[in-house]
Amino acid sequence: MPTVCAWARESRVYNAHVSRLTSALPAAESGSRHWWLRGHRLALLLFVGVFVFGTLGFVWIEGWSAWDAFYMTLTTVTTIGYREVHELSAAGRAFNIVLIIVGVGTALYTLSVLMALLVEGELHDRWHERRRERMQNQLTQHFIVCGFGRIGSIIAIEFQRQRVPFLIIELDPVRAKTATEAGHLAISGDATTEDVLTRAGIERARGLIAAVGTDAENVYIVLTARLLRPDLFVVGRAESDEAQRKLVRAGADRVISPYQIGALQIAQTAIRPAVVDFVTLATSSENLELAMEQVKLHATSELAGRSILQANLRQRFRAIVVAIQRANGHMEFNPSPDMVMNAGDQLVVLGPPESLRELEAVAGRGTDS
Repeated sequence: MPTVCAWARESRVYNAHVSRLTSALPAAESGSRHWWLRGHRLALLLFVGVFVFGTLGFVWIEGWSAWDAFYMTLTTVTTIGYREVHELSAAGRAFNIVLIIVGVGTALYTLSVLMALLVEGELHDRWHERRRERMQNQLTQHFIVCGFGRIGSIIAIEFQRQRVPFLIIELDPVRAKTATEAGHLAISGDATTEDVLTRAGIERARGLIAAVGTDAENVYIVLTARLLRPDLFVVGRAESDEAQRKLVRAGADRVISPYQIGALQIAQTAIRPAVVDFVTLATSSENLELAMEQVKLHATSELAGRSILQANLRQRFRAIVVAIQRANGHMEFNPSPDMVMNAGDQLVVLGPPESLRELEAVAGRGTDS
């Protein structure tokens, strides 16, 4: 085992030296065209090449069958050496000496590279990376959160609490790694580019949140997202009034200013603390007795075209309809029991979480094509 670990250390030093030399070469002469022919791939290719070389050599020099030649090569390279398959000629012995030197050296090099992968944990990291890629490719109806700063990290925690699928795009590799270590799906890249948004599955996404640190980047993200998905629900973060107007013109459906929201929250807490406590309780995912939710009525729902009283929402689902947002965006607060609910309306309801989930199912959520 100490010898194997020494091979692993020597292999890491050798690979680091090769990497430095390769990076110093011009672009045309570097490994850009053969980037995959490095490390363990090169070692395995050399190992297979030794077997091909040995098999063909014995076939050509001694006239053996391919199977006998391969078996002789295997016993030679692995240093098992039971006995010679057939009597070797002088030329065959000379060839076997070369095969021993080349084959054993290549086998030790391949073993050292593979041990280096195990010691450094690269296989484990690559397995996790492929697992994350599969999970990203399987995401659907998810939110794309651009930026993992103070705002983005809070959004991620809230989505995770409410079990809402999401994916983070972060330009800073350190922050992207922090998001991954926290258990979130994240990719490192520039969210203003179409390629990165496509990798994030924007064509399958439910919505996008532009929450990076600067207003200019958020405007570019919204513009790019709107070009790729005109029907996508987009929320933008703004630091100034001018940025809010630009984000709206860029195509954001909602624009949020953290400073404005925070200031209003502080003012409301000072003036109406009980009201703020109630709203926080109703919208908190940690509350198991009461929840406030929005439910969309689809055309296939049995509730569409019926009044609140006819639908019997209070007795059937123990739900209180706080407001109805019409399909044209108009909001009806404290609707009367005789008010009719139409397809495309959003019901803002208050009630037990389990009952609200039943109401969502009856409303035909997700059945609309």
